[in-house]
Amino acid sequence: MIDWLTGTVVGKMCATFFISMLPVGELRVGLPFGIAQGLEYPLALMAALLGNMFPVPFIIVYIKRIFAWMRKHMPRMNALVTKLENRAHLKGETVEKYGHWGLLLFVAIPLPGTGAWTGALIAALLNIRTAKAVPVILIGVCIAAAIMTLITYGVIHVVL
Repeated sequence: MIDWLTGTVVGKMCATFFISMLPVGELRVGLPFGIAQGLEYPLALMAALLGNMFPVPFIIVYIKRIFAWMRKHMPRMNALVTKLENRAHLKGETVEKYGHWGLLLFVAIPLPGTGAWTGALIAALLNIRTAKAVPVILIGVCIAAAIMTLITYGVIHVVL
C-alpha cells in the first residue's frame, strides 16, 4: 500500500488529496507534499485543491448538528466544542465586519489557524448560506494555493 501511495502518480495524487483534506495542514501541507513527491504541478495543484475543498460543504451544513450531538452524547467533549466555537466566533468578528471579503482574506492567508476548515466553521456559525460561502472559500483556497506555490518554488522566501 505504501509503495502504491509513493510509487504511482495516482497514489501520489491520492496522498496529496487526503493530506489536503486534513484540518490544520490543509493545502499548506498538501501542495508542497505533492510537489515534493514528484507530481507535476498541475496534478499536485488539482489534488490539493480538491482535497482542501472536499470537506467544506459538509462542514458548513453539518457542523452545528455534529457539535450538538457531541454535547449530548459525549459530554467530555464539551470543552473542546466550546473552544472550537469560541475560536471561530473570535475569528468570525473580522468576517462579520468585512463580510464575504473578510471570509475570503481569512481563507486566503496560508497561516496556522486560517484556511478552508476554519473558514467553513466560521461560515456555519455565522449562518452564511452554503451557496454563498463555498465560492468565497474556493477563491480563498485558490489564492492560498498561489501563495504556497510561490513559497514552494522559492519565489517567496519564508523565514520560520
